[in-house]
Amino acid sequence: MDIPNRIAIGIVGPDALVHKVLGVIATSFPSLHPVPRVCSTEEAPMAAEQLLTDVEVLLVTGPGLYRKVKDHVLTSLPVHMLPLTDTGLYSALYRLKSAQAGGSGAMQFTIDSFTTSAIAKHVKEIGENPANFLVFDGGPYPSVESLIAFHLDAYRCGKSAGAMTTEKEVADRLAQENVPCEWITPTEGNITVALERALLSTETRRSKEAQILVGMLNVDDFGKKLQQQGSEHDIQRFKLDIHRNLIDYVESLDGYLTHLGADEYLFFTTRGIFERETVGYKSVPLAREVWKSMGLSLSMGIGFGRSANEAGTHARLALRRCKEAGGNTCFIVREDKTLIGPLEMADPLARDLSVTDPVLLKSAEDAGMTSSYLSRLMATVARTSKLDFEVHELASILGITVRSTHRLLLQWIDHGLITITGYIKVPKGRPKQTFRLSFLEKFTGGQV
Repeated sequence: MDIPNRIAIGIVGPDALVHKVLGVIATSFPSLHPVPRVCSTEEAPMAAEQLLTDVEVLLVTGPGLYRKVKDHVLTSLPVHMLPLTDTGLYSALYRLKSAQAGGSGAMQFTIDSFTTSAIAKHVKEIGENPANFLVFDGGPYPSVESLIAFHLDAYRCGKSAGAMTTEKEVADRLAQENVPCEWITPTEGNITVALERALLSTETRRSKEAQILVGMLNVDDFGKKLQQQGSEHDIQRFKLDIHRNLIDYVESLDGYLTHLGADEYLFFTTRGIFERETVGYKSVPLAREVWKSMGLSLSMGIGFGRSANEAGTHARLALRRCKEAGGNTCFIVREDKTLIGPLEMADPLARDLSVTDPVLLKSAEDAGMTSSYLSRLMATVARTSKLDFEVHELASILGITVRSTHRLLLQWIDHGLITITGYIKVPKGRPKQTFRLSFLEKFTGGQV
């Protein structure tokens, strides 16, 4: 089922790669709604055909699957493939050589899906001898069976110490035959590039590129900052410095800025430019610059809409959410009033914890997690590098009583946002529970 205002993209391929693509979409592509289909090479055409009426673009995860889809599926939809690059090759080669460490003599490896000239170029760049690689040359679109036979024969004849393949089915079969093998998979950077190309090829994207975006900026604690100035001239210079920073930023967006009075500004740009400038709604360079140069934090409300009036209304709504969250953040309100955010803005050391998944945001809202609570929890995780807290710590972070915190925790547990991770023994009374903010794990890569 499609989600309003998100572009449906079909993902076709083996389970591991499909899930890797879904992870990149979840953290970096809020405008995409993935529709995955896990399949083998032979099943790829049928899987792709099932998606044609539900998506705007197809992304196929490997060269074998891509060729099958192109040969057997007639469609006017753009079809993209995850590219074969040197980064995936180097990663597989490193793993294979590490597993073979300790062996004697030069090691030869079989490899498929790359041309001899491409392999020679890639391996020379890392100081490897091209003669140590036996490249499959049985045609541009080989079958899975022919690839398996190539690798297996070379290994059994002693010509190869291991294999590298781009096909999951080949890797699985070779593993069953006890052949040392590494599956060459795209890196997250490769996937990001492919998704960007797929996104830009859709009709919806092309129409949204030029859509007008309305932004509202507010300087946090503006009145207090004015009181700290020594004279009227200092106040005027302070205001001019703010205005100059904002003008430079909006100019970088090819936008238009106007001062609404006091501490509030209004700007216009296009949705495509803003998304590129913020790297997919991840960071706001302006906030860091203003923080470093002037020690000021900003609240930024961004509105998308089907008309300028609707976009402006949504920008005001987004700015109100920023203030409710305590400032120093950014919210984006889409056409259907769904939210992206909060994006922490002024701390350049904070890791990227922006929430763009509308399903998660809706779940948080249903569980009673207000934008203010969400912003405070995310800022604390970024600052402290921890996900596990006791109830009194959470109460302090949220600024509410322990009793109210207990009530919220029960709601959040019921909605799967947090989990109980253990108990801490105390000299007297019952052990204290510790709670993990598990809903933030996917945005920290499990490194917190």
